[in-house]
Amino acid sequence: MSSMTCLVVPDIHGFKAQLDRVLALADAHFGTDAQIVFLGDLVDRGPNSSGVIQTLIDGIAEGRDWIVLRGNHDQLFLDYINGGDPETPGGLSWLHERMGGQETLRSYGVEWITGVDRADILSHIPQAHIEFLNDRPLTHSTDDVLFVHAGIRPGVALDAQDPMDLMWIRQEFHNDTRDHGPLIIHGHTPVEDPTHYGNRVNLDTGTGNGYDLVIAVVRGRDVSVLSESGEVPLLP
Repeated sequence: MSSMTCLVVPDIHGFKAQLDRVLALADAHFGTDAQIVFLGDLVDRGPNSSGVIQTLIDGIAEGRDWIVLRGNHDQLFLDYINGGDPETPGGLSWLHERMGGQETLRSYGVEWITGVDRADILSHIPQAHIEFLNDRPLTHSTDDVLFVHAGIRPGVALDAQDPMDLMWIRQEFHNDTRDHGPLIIHGHTPVEDPTHYGNRVNLDTGTGNGYDLVIAVVRGRDVSVLSESGEVPLLP
């Protein structure tokens, strides 16, 4: 396998069974030495966020070449752990039923109710999980590609991007058709199928809403979607 090749897994959102499925697919087609970039949003909405994090920790500990980025949901979870009452830019609390924070806490054996003691909740979350989330970078780049959770602010140098944009941006990035230099590969905003827009590729197919997780193959600027039967090129 060429060092120019890597696999990419978008938003997992606590669906460990989906993660296990695409990892088995990757192993079957590329072996266990493949580099895999995970685009963040490991947690929230699905039933086993703690299991997703543990799977990634274990894989890296075993020597797997896995690069795990931070998404906005991972940041909301961290903000809660650090004592905040995190909200989305639209004003929804992380613990709002639409956001999935309660499911994440439930995966650690904690049922959130109004007034529950935060210290008791935190006592159920392994320190190793907190440190793992804290250590996640916001981007990963190759000569040809920038991997990021949400996207970039067009026209701003890559080394001057606001972390909030990297984890949250939508329309300002999606609506901009200019070449950004590297191909931007991202998730964050669900689309029906993995989509190549020429200057960016969106791989989030809505696993957080119950749809199948995908895994992509990136060689230089060429992207394909991996299935049981092989690779299907993703064209602009």
